[in-house]
Amino acid sequence: MTDVGNMRARSRRILRFAARYLVQTWWYELVLPRFGLARVAARNRSARLQRIAQNFHVLAVDLGGLMIKVGQFMSSRLDVLPPEITRELEGLQDEVPPVPFPAIRALAEAELGVTLERAFSFIDPTPLAAASLGQVHRARLSETDAADTGLLDVVVKIQRPGISTIVDVDLSALRRVARWLSHVRLVSDRVDMPALVEEFAFTSLEEIDYLHEAASAERFGQNFSNDARVSVPELVWERTTRRVLTLQDVTAIKINDVDGLRAAGIDPSEVADDFAAVMFDQLFVNGYFHADPHPGNIFVTPLGGASGPGAEGSRSWKFTFIDFGMMGEVPDALRQGLRKLFIAAASRNGKGMVDGIREVGVLLPSADTAELERAMTKLFARFGGMGFAELQDVDPREFRAFALEFGDVVRSLPFQLPENFLLIVRAMSLTSGMCSSLDPAFNIWNSVEPYSAQLIRAEGGNLVQAAARQAVSVAGIIARLPQRLDNLTTRIEEGTVSVQTPRLERRLGAIERTGRQIVSAVLFAALLIGGILLRAEDIVIGTVLVAVSALPLLHALFAGILARRGPLP
Repeated sequence: MTDVGNMRARSRRILRFAARYLVQTWWYELVLPRFGLARVAARNRSARLQRIAQNFHVLAVDLGGLMIKVGQFMSSRLDVLPPEITRELEGLQDEVPPVPFPAIRALAEAELGVTLERAFSFIDPTPLAAASLGQVHRARLSETDAADTGLLDVVVKIQRPGISTIVDVDLSALRRVARWLSHVRLVSDRVDMPALVEEFAFTSLEEIDYLHEAASAERFGQNFSNDARVSVPELVWERTTRRVLTLQDVTAIKINDVDGLRAAGIDPSEVADDFAAVMFDQLFVNGYFHADPHPGNIFVTPLGGASGPGAEGSRSWKFTFIDFGMMGEVPDALRQGLRKLFIAAASRNGKGMVDGIREVGVLLPSADTAELERAMTKLFARFGGMGFAELQDVDPREFRAFALEFGDVVRSLPFQLPENFLLIVRAMSLTSGMCSSLDPAFNIWNSVEPYSAQLIRAEGGNLVQAAARQAVSVAGIIARLPQRLDNLTTRIEEGTVSVQTPRLERRLGAIERTGRQIVSAVLFAALLIGGILLRAEDIVIGTVLVAVSALPLLHALFAGILARRGPLP
Protein backbone atom coordinates (compact mmCIF):
# COMPACT_ATOMS: atom_id res chain seq x y z
CA MET A 1 0.00 0.00 0.00
CA THR A 2 2.89 2.30 0.77
CA ASP A 3 4.38 1.73 -2.71
CA VAL A 4 1.01 2.49 -4.32
CA GLY A 5 0.78 5.68 -2.28
CA ASN A 6 4.32 6.66 -3.27
CA MET A 7 3.53 6.14 -6.95
CA ARG A 8 0.39 8.26 -6.68
CA ALA A 9 2.33 11.00 -4.91
CA ARG A 10 4.98 10.81 -7.64
CA SER A 11 2.38 11.20 -10.40
CA ARG A 12 0.68 14.09 -8.61
CA ARG A 13 4.02 15.86 -8.16
CA ILE A 14 4.79 15.61 -11.90
CA LEU A 15 1.31 16.82 -12.85
CA ARG A 16 1.40 19.69 -10.35
CA PHE A 17 4.74 20.85 -11.74
CA ALA A 18 3.43 20.70 -15.32
CA ALA A 19 0.14 22.43 -14.47
CA ARG A 20 1.86 25.22 -12.54
CA TYR A 21 4.23 26.19 -15.31
CA LEU A 22 1.73 25.64 -18.13
CA VAL A 23 -0.63 28.11 -16.44
CA GLN A 24 2.25 30.52 -15.86
CA THR A 25 3.32 30.28 -19.51
CA TRP A 26 -0.31 30.67 -20.67
CA TRP A 27 -0.67 33.81 -18.57
CA TYR A 28 2.52 35.49 -19.79
CA GLU A 29 2.50 34.36 -23.42
CA LEU A 30 -1.23 34.48 -24.25
CA VAL A 31 -3.23 36.46 -21.69
CA LEU A 32 -1.04 39.51 -21.08
CA PRO A 33 -0.36 40.17 -24.81
CA ARG A 34 -4.13 40.14 -25.45
CA PHE A 35 -4.49 43.06 -23.01
CA GLY A 36 -1.71 45.02 -24.69
CA LEU A 37 0.88 44.01 -22.12
CA ALA A 38 3.24 42.14 -24.43
CA ARG A 39 6.21 44.21 -23.27
CA VAL A 40 5.46 43.39 -19.64
CA ALA A 41 5.29 39.68 -20.55
CA ALA A 42 8.57 39.82 -22.45
CA ARG A 43 10.47 41.83 -19.84
CA ASN A 44 11.69 38.89 -17.73
CA ARG A 45 11.01 36.06 -20.16
CA SER A 46 14.59 34.77 -20.30
CA ALA A 47 14.97 34.63 -16.51
CA ARG A 48 11.52 33.07 -16.14
CA LEU A 49 12.26 30.29 -18.62
CA GLN A 50 15.63 29.63 -17.01
CA ARG A 51 13.94 29.36 -13.61
CA ILE A 52 11.47 26.80 -15.00
CA ALA A 53 14.36 24.73 -16.37
CA GLN A 54 16.27 24.94 -13.08
CA ASN A 55 13.21 23.81 -11.12
CA PHE A 56 12.69 20.94 -13.54
CA HIS A 57 16.34 20.00 -13.09
CA VAL A 58 15.77 19.75 -9.32
CA LEU A 59 12.56 17.74 -9.83
CA ALA A 60 14.24 15.33 -12.24
CA VAL A 61 17.21 14.64 -9.96
CA ASP A 62 14.90 14.18 -6.98
CA LEU A 63 12.49 11.79 -8.72
CA GLY A 64 14.92 9.99 -11.01
CA GLY A 65 13.19 7.49 -13.26
CA LEU A 66 12.13 8.85 -16.61
CA MET A 67 12.26 12.47 -15.51
CA ILE A 68 16.00 12.65 -16.10
CA LYS A 69 15.50 11.01 -19.49
CA VAL A 70 12.82 13.62 -20.26
CA GLY A 71 15.32 16.37 -19.52
CA GLN A 72 18.00 14.76 -21.66
CA PHE A 73 15.46 14.11 -24.40
CA MET A 74 14.40 17.77 -24.50
CA SER A 75 17.89 19.24 -24.27
CA SER A 76 18.86 18.46 -27.87
CA ARG A 77 18.01 21.87 -29.35
CA LEU A 78 14.43 20.87 -30.02
CA ASP A 79 12.33 23.33 -31.98
CA VAL A 80 9.60 23.18 -29.33
CA LEU A 81 11.75 24.68 -26.57
CA PRO A 82 13.55 28.02 -26.23
CA PRO A 83 17.35 28.07 -25.70
CA GLU A 84 17.05 29.24 -22.07
CA ILE A 85 15.55 25.83 -21.25
CA THR A 86 17.73 23.63 -23.48
CA ARG A 87 20.95 25.20 -22.16
CA GLU A 88 19.96 24.44 -18.58
CA LEU A 89 18.98 20.87 -19.42
CA GLU A 90 22.14 20.14 -21.40
CA GLY A 91 23.96 19.68 -18.09
CA LEU A 92 21.35 17.27 -16.74
CA GLN A 93 23.00 13.91 -16.18
CA ASP A 94 21.93 10.84 -14.28
CA GLU A 95 22.61 12.57 -10.95
CA VAL A 96 21.03 9.87 -8.83
CA PRO A 97 22.57 7.91 -5.95
CA PRO A 98 23.33 4.23 -6.58
CA VAL A 99 21.01 1.50 -5.33
CA PRO A 100 22.49 -0.33 -2.30
CA PHE A 101 24.22 -3.50 -3.48
CA PRO A 102 22.02 -5.95 -1.49
CA ALA A 103 18.96 -4.81 -3.48
CA ILE A 104 20.91 -5.08 -6.74
CA ARG A 105 22.16 -8.54 -5.73
CA ALA A 106 18.61 -9.74 -5.02
CA LEU A 107 17.31 -8.60 -8.40
CA ALA A 108 20.28 -10.01 -10.34
CA GLU A 109 20.09 -13.41 -8.63
CA ALA A 110 16.33 -13.63 -9.22
CA GLU A 111 16.90 -12.86 -12.91
CA LEU A 112 19.87 -15.18 -13.44
CA GLY A 113 18.47 -18.00 -11.31
CA VAL A 114 21.81 -18.54 -9.51
CA THR A 115 23.82 -16.73 -6.86
CA LEU A 116 26.24 -14.05 -8.02
CA GLU A 117 29.12 -16.10 -6.59
CA ARG A 118 28.19 -18.92 -8.92
CA ALA A 119 27.55 -16.67 -11.93
CA PHE A 120 30.78 -14.71 -11.53
CA SER A 121 34.12 -15.35 -9.90
CA PHE A 122 34.13 -11.71 -8.81
CA ILE A 123 31.73 -8.75 -8.87
CA ASP A 124 32.55 -5.29 -7.54
CA PRO A 125 29.80 -4.08 -5.13
CA THR A 126 30.75 -0.45 -5.92
CA PRO A 127 29.07 0.53 -9.19
CA LEU A 128 31.17 1.70 -12.11
CA ALA A 129 28.27 3.98 -13.10
CA ALA A 130 24.82 4.68 -11.66
CA ALA A 131 21.95 5.95 -13.76
CA SER A 132 18.23 6.56 -13.35
CA LEU A 133 17.23 3.27 -15.00
CA GLY A 134 20.06 0.98 -13.92
CA GLN A 135 23.67 0.73 -12.81
CA VAL A 136 26.84 -0.99 -13.99
CA HIS A 137 29.26 -3.16 -11.96
CA ARG A 138 32.60 -4.59 -13.00
CA ALA A 139 32.84 -8.39 -12.76
CA ARG A 140 34.88 -11.41 -13.83
CA LEU A 141 33.38 -14.50 -15.44
CA SER A 142 33.65 -17.92 -13.85
CA GLU A 143 36.26 -20.27 -15.27
CA THR A 144 33.62 -22.24 -17.18
CA ASP A 145 32.02 -19.17 -18.76
CA ALA A 146 35.42 -17.66 -19.50
CA ALA A 147 36.46 -20.82 -21.34
CA ASP A 148 33.20 -20.87 -23.34
CA THR A 149 33.21 -17.19 -24.30
CA GLY A 150 36.91 -16.38 -24.49
CA LEU A 151 36.25 -13.40 -22.20
CA LEU A 152 37.30 -12.78 -18.62
CA ASP A 153 36.67 -9.18 -17.54
CA VAL A 154 33.09 -8.04 -18.08
CA VAL A 155 30.64 -5.39 -16.95
CA VAL A 156 27.18 -6.26 -15.66
CA LYS A 157 24.34 -3.81 -16.22
CA ILE A 158 21.52 -4.35 -13.71
CA GLN A 159 18.18 -2.55 -13.62
CA ARG A 160 17.12 -0.51 -10.63
CA PRO A 161 14.50 -2.50 -8.65
CA GLY A 162 10.95 -1.32 -9.37
CA ILE A 163 11.96 0.78 -12.36
CA SER A 164 9.26 -0.76 -14.60
CA THR A 165 6.53 0.53 -12.29
CA ILE A 166 8.17 3.97 -12.11
CA VAL A 167 8.40 4.13 -15.91
CA ASP A 168 4.69 3.24 -16.25
CA VAL A 169 3.72 5.96 -13.72
CA ASP A 170 5.91 8.57 -15.41
CA LEU A 171 4.60 7.74 -18.88
CA SER A 172 1.02 7.96 -17.66
CA ALA A 173 1.68 11.44 -16.26
CA LEU A 174 3.48 12.54 -19.44
CA ARG A 175 0.60 11.31 -21.61
CA ARG A 176 -1.80 13.39 -19.54
CA VAL A 177 0.38 16.50 -19.92
CA ALA A 178 0.55 15.85 -23.68
CA ARG A 179 -3.26 15.77 -23.84
CA TRP A 180 -3.37 19.13 -22.06
CA LEU A 181 -0.93 20.60 -24.57
CA SER A 182 -2.84 19.16 -27.54
CA HIS A 183 -5.68 21.59 -26.66
CA VAL A 184 -3.34 24.60 -26.85
CA ARG A 185 -3.39 25.79 -30.43
CA LEU A 186 -0.02 27.49 -30.14
CA VAL A 187 1.48 24.05 -29.43
CA SER A 188 -0.79 21.80 -31.50
CA ASP A 189 -0.10 23.86 -34.64
CA ARG A 190 3.60 23.14 -34.21
CA VAL A 191 3.91 19.62 -32.89
CA ASP A 192 1.75 16.59 -32.18
CA MET A 193 2.55 16.27 -28.48
CA PRO A 194 0.73 12.95 -27.88
CA ALA A 195 2.67 11.42 -30.79
CA LEU A 196 5.89 12.91 -29.45
CA VAL A 197 5.28 11.35 -26.03
CA GLU A 198 4.45 7.99 -27.63
CA GLU A 199 7.75 8.10 -29.50
CA PHE A 200 9.52 8.82 -26.22
CA ALA A 201 7.53 6.03 -24.51
CA PHE A 202 8.48 3.51 -27.19
CA THR A 203 12.15 4.41 -26.86
CA SER A 204 12.03 4.29 -23.05
CA LEU A 205 10.34 0.89 -22.91
CA GLU A 206 12.93 -0.48 -25.31
CA GLU A 207 15.67 0.97 -23.12
CA ILE A 208 14.60 -1.05 -20.05
CA ASP A 209 14.49 -4.29 -22.06
CA TYR A 210 18.10 -5.49 -21.99
CA LEU A 211 17.39 -8.35 -24.40
CA HIS A 212 16.38 -5.73 -26.94
CA GLU A 213 19.54 -3.74 -26.17
CA ALA A 214 21.67 -6.85 -26.68
CA ALA A 215 20.03 -7.51 -30.07
CA SER A 216 20.58 -3.85 -31.02
CA ALA A 217 24.27 -4.13 -30.14
CA GLU A 218 24.63 -7.14 -32.41
CA ARG A 219 22.83 -5.41 -35.28
CA PHE A 220 24.96 -2.28 -34.90
CA GLY A 221 28.12 -4.41 -34.82
CA GLN A 222 27.10 -6.25 -38.00
CA ASN A 223 26.67 -2.93 -39.83
CA PHE A 224 30.32 -2.12 -39.06
CA SER A 225 31.71 -5.66 -39.21
CA ASN A 226 34.00 -4.75 -42.12
CA ASP A 227 34.85 -1.28 -40.85
CA ALA A 228 38.11 -0.93 -38.90
CA ARG A 229 36.96 2.37 -37.42
CA VAL A 230 34.22 0.93 -35.18
CA SER A 231 33.80 -1.93 -32.72
CA VAL A 232 31.22 -3.02 -30.12
CA PRO A 233 31.66 -5.13 -26.98
CA GLU A 234 30.99 -8.86 -27.18
CA LEU A 235 27.87 -10.11 -25.41
CA VAL A 236 27.67 -12.87 -22.83
CA TRP A 237 24.22 -14.25 -23.65
CA GLU A 238 24.47 -16.93 -20.93
CA ARG A 239 24.43 -14.18 -18.28
CA THR A 240 21.93 -11.85 -19.97
CA THR A 241 18.19 -11.50 -19.28
CA ARG A 242 15.58 -8.78 -19.73
CA ARG A 243 16.89 -6.97 -16.64
CA VAL A 244 20.55 -8.08 -16.50
CA LEU A 245 23.03 -7.47 -19.33
CA THR A 246 26.57 -8.89 -19.30
CA LEU A 247 29.12 -7.84 -21.88
CA GLN A 248 32.83 -7.44 -22.48
CA ASP A 249 34.61 -4.74 -20.48
CA VAL A 250 35.85 -2.37 -23.19
CA THR A 251 36.70 0.61 -20.96
CA ALA A 252 39.23 2.84 -22.73
CA ILE A 253 39.83 6.58 -23.32
CA LYS A 254 36.61 8.60 -23.21
CA ILE A 255 36.12 10.29 -26.55
CA ASN A 256 36.11 13.77 -24.98
CA ASP A 257 39.24 13.19 -22.88
CA VAL A 258 41.49 15.43 -24.97
CA ASP A 259 44.49 15.09 -22.62
CA GLY A 260 44.14 11.30 -22.57
CA LEU A 261 43.99 11.19 -26.38
CA ARG A 262 47.09 13.31 -26.77
CA ALA A 263 48.95 11.21 -24.16
CA ALA A 264 48.17 8.14 -26.28
CA GLY A 265 49.51 9.89 -29.40
CA ILE A 266 46.03 10.38 -30.90
CA ASP A 267 45.13 13.68 -32.59
CA PRO A 268 41.77 14.97 -31.21
CA SER A 269 41.01 16.81 -34.47
CA GLU A 270 41.40 13.53 -36.37
CA VAL A 271 39.01 11.90 -33.89
CA ALA A 272 36.48 14.71 -34.51
CA ASP A 273 36.62 14.27 -38.30
CA ASP A 274 36.29 10.49 -38.13
CA PHE A 275 33.50 10.62 -35.56
CA ALA A 276 31.42 12.93 -37.78
CA ALA A 277 31.96 10.58 -40.73
CA VAL A 278 30.96 7.51 -38.68
CA MET A 279 27.75 9.20 -37.52
CA PHE A 280 26.97 10.29 -41.08
CA ASP A 281 27.37 6.68 -42.23
CA GLN A 282 24.87 5.53 -39.62
CA LEU A 283 22.26 8.06 -40.76
CA PHE A 284 22.70 8.16 -44.52
CA VAL A 285 24.03 4.69 -45.39
CA ASN A 286 23.01 2.16 -42.72
CA GLY A 287 19.76 3.81 -41.71
CA TYR A 288 20.32 2.56 -38.15
CA PHE A 289 22.06 4.83 -35.67
CA HIS A 290 23.16 5.26 -32.06
CA ALA A 291 20.75 7.90 -30.74
CA ASP A 292 22.66 8.64 -27.52
CA PRO A 293 26.28 9.29 -28.58
CA HIS A 294 27.33 11.26 -25.50
CA PRO A 295 30.91 11.02 -24.15
CA GLY A 296 30.10 8.24 -21.67
CA ASN A 297 28.94 5.94 -24.47
CA ILE A 298 31.94 6.17 -26.81
CA PHE A 299 35.53 5.19 -26.14
CA VAL A 300 38.62 5.70 -28.27
CA THR A 301 40.51 2.42 -28.05
CA PRO A 302 44.26 2.48 -28.94
CA LEU A 303 45.41 -0.45 -31.05
CA GLY A 304 48.76 -2.06 -30.32
CA GLY A 305 51.49 -2.30 -32.91
CA ALA A 306 50.56 0.84 -34.86
CA SER A 307 51.60 4.42 -34.47
CA GLY A 308 49.04 5.87 -36.81
CA PRO A 309 47.76 5.08 -40.26
CA GLY A 310 50.82 3.39 -41.65
CA ALA A 311 52.02 2.52 -45.09
CA GLU A 312 49.52 -0.31 -45.35
CA GLY A 313 46.62 1.79 -44.07
CA SER A 314 46.65 0.37 -40.55
CA ARG A 315 44.92 2.35 -37.81
CA SER A 316 46.30 3.22 -34.39
CA TRP A 317 42.88 3.49 -32.73
CA LYS A 318 39.18 2.80 -33.17
CA PHE A 319 35.82 3.92 -31.77
CA THR A 320 34.14 1.55 -29.33
CA PHE A 321 30.42 2.23 -28.87
CA ILE A 322 28.52 1.03 -25.80
CA ASP A 323 24.97 1.36 -24.40
CA PHE A 324 22.61 0.51 -27.25
CA GLY A 325 19.41 1.13 -25.32
CA MET A 326 18.48 4.19 -27.39
CA MET A 327 18.71 3.43 -31.11
CA GLY A 328 16.99 5.03 -34.09
CA GLU A 329 16.00 3.90 -37.56
CA VAL A 330 15.79 6.03 -40.69
CA PRO A 331 13.17 4.70 -43.14
CA ASP A 332 14.18 4.71 -46.81
CA ALA A 333 11.90 7.65 -47.74
CA LEU A 334 13.19 9.77 -44.86
CA ARG A 335 16.79 8.82 -45.66
CA GLN A 336 16.34 10.03 -49.25
CA GLY A 337 14.97 13.34 -47.98
CA LEU A 338 17.85 13.70 -45.54
CA ARG A 339 20.34 13.03 -48.30
CA LYS A 340 18.88 15.85 -50.41
CA LEU A 341 18.84 18.13 -47.39
CA PHE A 342 22.47 17.27 -46.65
CA ILE A 343 23.60 17.88 -50.23
CA ALA A 344 21.79 21.23 -50.32
CA ALA A 345 23.45 22.27 -47.05
CA ALA A 346 26.87 21.34 -48.43
CA SER A 347 26.29 23.48 -51.54
CA ARG A 348 24.88 26.41 -49.49
CA ASN A 349 21.68 26.17 -51.52
CA GLY A 350 18.96 27.94 -49.54
CA LYS A 351 16.10 26.91 -51.81
CA GLY A 352 17.40 23.34 -51.92
CA MET A 353 17.53 23.30 -48.13
CA VAL A 354 13.90 24.39 -47.92
CA ASP A 355 12.87 21.78 -50.51
CA GLY A 356 14.73 19.13 -48.51
CA ILE A 357 13.07 20.23 -45.26
CA ARG A 358 9.68 19.95 -46.97
CA GLU A 359 10.48 16.48 -48.37
CA VAL A 360 11.66 15.25 -44.99
CA GLY A 361 8.22 16.17 -43.69
CA VAL A 362 9.10 18.93 -41.24
CA LEU A 363 7.20 21.60 -43.19
CA LEU A 364 3.53 21.10 -43.93
CA PRO A 365 2.54 21.27 -47.63
CA SER A 366 0.64 24.52 -47.03
CA ALA A 367 3.74 26.42 -45.87
CA ASP A 368 4.69 29.57 -47.80
CA THR A 369 8.45 29.22 -47.88
CA ALA A 370 9.53 32.38 -49.74
CA GLU A 371 10.68 34.13 -46.55
CA LEU A 372 12.38 30.98 -45.27
CA GLU A 373 14.31 30.62 -48.53
CA ARG A 374 15.44 34.23 -48.25
CA ALA A 375 16.50 33.70 -44.61
CA MET A 376 18.39 30.49 -45.45
CA THR A 377 20.22 32.21 -48.30
CA LYS A 378 21.17 35.04 -45.94
CA LEU A 379 22.30 32.51 -43.33
CA PHE A 380 24.63 30.75 -45.77
CA ALA A 381 25.93 34.03 -47.16
CA ARG A 382 26.93 35.30 -43.72
CA PHE A 383 27.82 32.24 -41.65
CA GLY A 384 28.20 29.38 -44.13
CA GLY A 385 31.56 27.66 -43.89
CA MET A 386 32.48 29.14 -40.51
CA GLY A 387 33.94 26.87 -37.85
CA PHE A 388 33.12 27.02 -34.14
CA ALA A 389 36.15 29.20 -33.35
CA GLU A 390 35.30 31.65 -36.15
CA LEU A 391 31.70 31.92 -34.98
CA GLN A 392 32.95 32.92 -31.52
CA ASP A 393 34.53 36.02 -33.09
CA VAL A 394 31.25 37.21 -34.59
CA ASP A 395 29.68 40.20 -32.84
CA PRO A 396 27.02 38.80 -30.45
CA ARG A 397 24.68 41.63 -31.44
CA GLU A 398 24.78 40.45 -35.04
CA PHE A 399 23.98 36.92 -33.90
CA ARG A 400 21.11 38.18 -31.76
CA ALA A 401 19.62 40.29 -34.57
CA PHE A 402 19.82 37.44 -37.06
CA ALA A 403 18.42 34.93 -34.54
CA LEU A 404 15.41 37.18 -33.87
CA GLU A 405 14.74 37.63 -37.58
CA PHE A 406 15.21 33.96 -38.38
CA GLY A 407 13.14 32.91 -35.37
CA ASP A 408 10.23 35.09 -36.49
CA VAL A 409 10.31 33.46 -39.92
CA VAL A 410 10.38 29.94 -38.50
CA ARG A 411 7.61 30.62 -35.98
CA SER A 412 5.36 31.88 -38.78
CA LEU A 413 5.53 28.54 -40.60
CA PRO A 414 3.40 25.43 -39.99
CA PHE A 415 5.76 22.58 -39.20
CA GLN A 416 5.70 19.22 -37.48
CA LEU A 417 8.14 16.62 -36.18
CA PRO A 418 7.92 13.48 -38.33
CA GLU A 419 8.34 10.06 -36.78
CA ASN A 420 11.94 9.18 -35.81
CA PHE A 421 13.08 12.75 -36.48
CA LEU A 422 13.49 13.63 -32.82
CA LEU A 423 16.20 11.00 -32.32
CA ILE A 424 17.97 12.15 -35.49
CA VAL A 425 18.05 15.73 -34.18
CA ARG A 426 19.38 14.46 -30.84
CA ALA A 427 22.12 12.34 -32.44
CA MET A 428 23.33 15.11 -34.74
CA SER A 429 23.18 17.67 -31.93
CA LEU A 430 25.40 15.53 -29.72
CA THR A 431 27.71 14.80 -32.66
CA SER A 432 28.20 18.49 -33.45
CA GLY A 433 28.84 19.35 -29.80
CA MET A 434 31.28 16.46 -29.40
CA CYS A 435 33.33 17.42 -32.45
CA SER A 436 33.55 21.06 -31.36
CA SER A 437 34.71 20.03 -27.87
CA LEU A 438 37.44 17.86 -29.38
CA ASP A 439 38.60 20.62 -31.70
CA PRO A 440 37.43 24.24 -31.20
CA ALA A 441 38.54 24.96 -34.76
CA PHE A 442 36.42 22.08 -36.05
CA ASN A 443 34.48 23.17 -39.11
CA ILE A 444 31.47 20.98 -39.79
CA TRP A 445 31.63 22.00 -43.46
CA ASN A 446 34.97 20.23 -43.79
CA SER A 447 33.11 17.00 -43.01
CA VAL A 448 29.85 17.86 -44.76
CA GLU A 449 31.31 18.75 -48.15
CA PRO A 450 33.36 15.59 -48.87
CA TYR A 451 30.58 13.42 -47.49
CA SER A 452 28.08 15.27 -49.66
CA ALA A 453 30.25 14.59 -52.70
CA GLN A 454 30.25 10.91 -51.73
CA LEU A 455 26.43 10.93 -51.51
CA ILE A 456 26.17 12.63 -54.90
CA ARG A 457 28.34 9.93 -56.45
CA ALA A 458 26.17 7.28 -54.78
CA GLU A 459 23.01 8.93 -56.14
CA GLY A 460 24.51 8.61 -59.64
CA GLY A 461 21.88 8.39 -62.33
CA ASN A 462 19.08 9.52 -60.04
CA LEU A 463 20.51 13.03 -59.95
CA VAL A 464 21.00 13.07 -63.71
CA GLN A 465 17.37 12.05 -64.23
CA ALA A 466 16.19 14.69 -61.74
CA ALA A 467 18.22 17.36 -63.55
CA ALA A 468 16.74 16.27 -66.87
CA ARG A 469 13.18 16.47 -65.49
CA GLN A 470 13.92 19.95 -64.11
CA ALA A 471 15.27 21.07 -67.50
CA VAL A 472 12.15 19.80 -69.30
CA SER A 473 9.93 21.57 -66.75
CA VAL A 474 11.78 24.90 -67.20
CA ALA A 475 11.64 24.54 -70.99
CA GLY A 476 7.87 24.02 -70.80
CA ILE A 477 7.40 27.15 -68.70
CA ILE A 478 9.52 29.21 -71.11
CA ALA A 479 7.56 27.88 -74.11
CA ARG A 480 4.20 28.84 -72.56
CA LEU A 481 5.35 32.25 -71.28
CA PRO A 482 4.68 34.39 -74.47
CA GLN A 483 1.09 33.13 -74.76
CA ARG A 484 0.41 33.74 -71.04
CA LEU A 485 1.81 37.29 -71.27
CA ASP A 486 -0.34 37.99 -74.32
CA ASN A 487 -3.47 36.77 -72.48
CA LEU A 488 -2.66 38.94 -69.46
CA THR A 489 -2.18 42.02 -71.68
CA THR A 490 -5.57 41.44 -73.34
CA ARG A 491 -7.34 41.13 -69.97
CA ILE A 492 -5.72 44.37 -68.71
CA GLU A 493 -6.88 46.23 -71.85
CA GLU A 494 -10.43 44.89 -71.40
CA GLY A 495 -10.44 45.86 -67.73
CA THR A 496 -11.21 42.31 -66.57
CA VAL A 497 -8.27 41.91 -64.22
CA SER A 498 -9.42 41.75 -60.62
CA VAL A 499 -7.29 42.11 -57.52
CA GLN A 500 -8.27 40.46 -54.25
CA THR A 501 -7.08 41.81 -50.90
CA PRO A 502 -7.73 39.07 -48.36
CA ARG A 503 -5.01 40.46 -46.10
CA LEU A 504 -6.83 43.83 -45.83
CA GLU A 505 -10.13 42.06 -45.14
CA ARG A 506 -8.52 39.97 -42.44
CA ARG A 507 -7.01 43.11 -40.91
CA LEU A 508 -10.41 44.85 -40.74
CA GLY A 509 -11.95 41.75 -39.19
CA ALA A 510 -9.16 41.61 -36.64
CA ILE A 511 -9.73 45.26 -35.67
CA GLU A 512 -13.44 44.59 -35.16
CA ARG A 513 -12.71 41.54 -33.00
CA THR A 514 -10.15 43.50 -30.98
CA GLY A 515 -12.77 46.14 -30.19
CA ARG A 516 -15.15 43.52 -28.85
CA GLN A 517 -12.37 41.92 -26.83
CA ILE A 518 -11.41 45.28 -25.26
CA VAL A 519 -15.00 45.76 -24.10
CA SER A 520 -14.97 42.26 -22.59
CA ALA A 521 -11.62 42.93 -20.90
CA VAL A 522 -12.89 46.14 -19.31
CA LEU A 523 -16.03 44.37 -18.11
CA PHE A 524 -13.92 41.56 -16.65
CA ALA A 525 -11.72 44.01 -14.75
CA ALA A 526 -14.73 45.90 -13.39
CA LEU A 527 -16.49 42.76 -12.17
CA LEU A 528 -13.33 41.29 -10.67
CA ILE A 529 -12.30 44.46 -8.81
CA GLY A 530 -15.86 45.11 -7.67
CA GLY A 531 -16.21 41.56 -6.41
CA ILE A 532 -12.95 41.76 -4.47
CA LEU A 533 -13.98 45.03 -2.82
CA LEU A 534 -17.50 43.80 -1.96
CA ARG A 535 -16.31 40.53 -0.44
CA ALA A 536 -15.25 42.43 2.68
CA GLU A 537 -18.86 43.68 3.14
CA ASP A 538 -20.93 40.91 1.54
CA ILE A 539 -19.00 37.71 0.85
CA VAL A 540 -21.85 36.12 -1.18
CA ILE A 541 -22.34 38.98 -3.67
CA GLY A 542 -18.60 39.55 -3.86
CA THR A 543 -17.91 35.88 -4.65
CA VAL A 544 -20.67 35.85 -7.30
CA LEU A 545 -19.17 38.91 -9.04
CA VAL A 546 -15.68 37.35 -9.02
CA ALA A 547 -17.09 34.13 -10.49
CA VAL A 548 -19.16 35.94 -13.16
CA SER A 549 -16.08 37.93 -14.22
CA ALA A 550 -14.77 34.71 -15.77
CA LEU A 551 -17.36 34.99 -18.58
CA PRO A 552 -16.08 38.21 -20.18
CA LEU A 553 -12.52 36.99 -19.53
CA LEU A 554 -13.18 33.84 -21.56
CA HIS A 555 -14.70 35.92 -24.36
CA ALA A 556 -11.72 38.29 -24.38
CA LEU A 557 -9.30 35.39 -24.62
CA PHE A 558 -11.00 33.04 -27.02
CA ALA A 559 -13.19 35.20 -29.28
CA GLY A 560 -10.25 35.82 -31.58
CA ILE A 561 -9.35 32.12 -31.72
CA LEU A 562 -12.91 31.09 -32.55
CA ALA A 563 -13.18 33.80 -35.21
CA ARG A 564 -9.99 32.66 -36.90
CA ARG A 565 -11.30 29.11 -37.07
CA GLY A 566 -14.22 30.42 -39.12
CA PRO A 567 -17.90 29.43 -39.06
CA LEU A 568 -18.88 25.88 -38.39
CA PRO A 569 -19.69 23.83 -41.53
